[in-house]
Amino acid sequence: MTAYLTDPEEIADRIIAATDGRIVLGLPLGLGKSPHVANALFERARRDPAIRLRIFTALTLEPPALHSDLERRFLEPVFERTMGGYPEFAYAAAQRAGELPPNVEVNEFFFQAGSRLGTPEAQRSYISANYTHAVRYLLDQGVNVIAQIVARRGERFSLSCNSDMTLDLLREREKGKADFLLIGQVNDELPFMSGPADLSADAFAMMLDSAETRFPLFGPPKQPVSPAQHAIGVHVASLVRDGGSLQIGIGEIGDAVAHALILRQQRPDRFRAAIEGLLVAGQVRPPVERSAFDAGLYAPTEMLVDGFVALIREEIVKREVEGAVLHGGFFVGPRAFYAALRDMDEATRGRIHMREISYVNALYGDEQAKRAARVDARFVNSAMMVTLLGATISDGLEDGRVVSGVGGQYNFVAQALELEGARSIITMPATRLHEGELQSNIVWRYGHETIPRHLRDVVVTEYGVADLRGMSDERVVQRLIAIADSRFQHELLDAARAAGKIAPDWRIPPEWENNLPERIGKTLPGTDFPAYPFGTDFTPVEQRLLPALQHLAETAGSPGTLVALAARGIAASPSAEEEEALSRMGLAAPEGLRDRTYRTLVLGALRETD
Repeated sequence: MTAYLTDPEEIADRIIAATDGRIVLGLPLGLGKSPHVANALFERARRDPAIRLRIFTALTLEPPALHSDLERRFLEPVFERTMGGYPEFAYAAAQRAGELPPNVEVNEFFFQAGSRLGTPEAQRSYISANYTHAVRYLLDQGVNVIAQIVARRGERFSLSCNSDMTLDLLREREKGKADFLLIGQVNDELPFMSGPADLSADAFAMMLDSAETRFPLFGPPKQPVSPAQHAIGVHVASLVRDGGSLQIGIGEIGDAVAHALILRQQRPDRFRAAIEGLLVAGQVRPPVERSAFDAGLYAPTEMLVDGFVALIREEIVKREVEGAVLHGGFFVGPRAFYAALRDMDEATRGRIHMREISYVNALYGDEQAKRAARVDARFVNSAMMVTLLGATISDGLEDGRVVSGVGGQYNFVAQALELEGARSIITMPATRLHEGELQSNIVWRYGHETIPRHLRDVVVTEYGVADLRGMSDERVVQRLIAIADSRFQHELLDAARAAGKIAPDWRIPPEWENNLPERIGKTLPGTDFPAYPFGTDFTPVEQRLLPALQHLAETAGSPGTLVALAARGIAASPSAEEEEALSRMGLAAPEGLRDRTYRTLVLGALRETD
């Protein structure tokens, strides 16, 4: 029988008694963790060295670290609006400080991107795992407690944001292959997701439910979508077939893909103009899809992102499979996204089923039905870099440090190669700024890879689509050069030529040598491709400040650029809008040399990026 409790300390006492103080605690990936249960167990283990606590989890959500005074001035109010009130995880704070007690071990298989690069303890205890294998590793470690937040409706409880691993673990428990206590913590802000995520109370050993342990959900603000990301979205949308299947991930490129699909549906003339303007002669890619959606799409997607809510609302995602138009494993997003799910009518929300990750990310288990459902699938995932021979780098650096994790990327690449008519689509901007230096994201070689080159399929940058499946190394080199930034094409060609991977007399066609940001900016009008296609938590004044502050951060290592910005900042008196922005940064009436310098640089950056 389920024990309904209001005190996390009492739950900790009962867990310690039931496990003899040898606790292997599984916490769901991302949003679904129970912070009060996790913190109570951690504090007990910190005080009592006889307790052994091992935590297995992924994607511990925390506000990003702030590295400068300007970042603090801008982001602290934003974080308070979007993440304020979300409890801090004591194990994460101790790990960052290098103060984990010897009787506590924390293993994660996916990090919040970049958050653990400077944390040696986390780097050492990281476990590299495909998402679908993480359950197996947790079982091997002897998991005996699972603690997660749930939505409540009477005596029913929904796993809501994290059905992913919990449903797989419950299935193993039913088979007698696992024995663990499932602990729930009620959170009224979670939407009640029906279908497989809807459980009876008797699935839970204990339920934490009190006003003192309720908290607002973590809701990171949406970042602006750049012209390059919008161009990638248009290219990807042109690969999606009506009647097919779609998986997309979180972030600006996911927003861009969803926005481009809606544009293709609602304003096909604007979509056709955008894709025709982006196509480059001689690039070899799959056929261009331009028509509106009649049969619609089905979404077997690891992550339910808010772009899918818009696609369902626009009746683009509407093809039903087993009573659902979308099967997802987990979700996390802005607080407005959680509200949108809560406020949906029952019939619409009932067509979104949160499932076990083994169902979404793999074909095994009712394979025949999955193959019939996942027709013409397009699995869209982002990467950091791609080598010129087609290997994908998504999770780590050359020196072995982990940026994020493999997650489900391999799962979807493998599915695409096993399903008839399916494609794996790896997306990334062609370049990035690193410490003020422009670098290509298509590289000749790299000391780490996430997806090996023998699994190469489709790669998309803002400059086009490269179809690499089944191609020779020489053709792969040519097709990736075709979508690289032109400032790096000849360097890449020289490296391939030196390795004998391309004919000595092959030359880059002239029509490929205009792969520059200016072409993208001229092709995609801002009226059709806004910076925030699905809204944002940033206020209008913050939206003006954001590109200016990003520009300042990118040029911080260039004294000449900073002098030029300062000159612009003192060239004229601030306008009313500029004064509003300066006031938001606490620079309306600067005191001291540092604040006056900040004011001048921020004003110059505002004018530079206007």
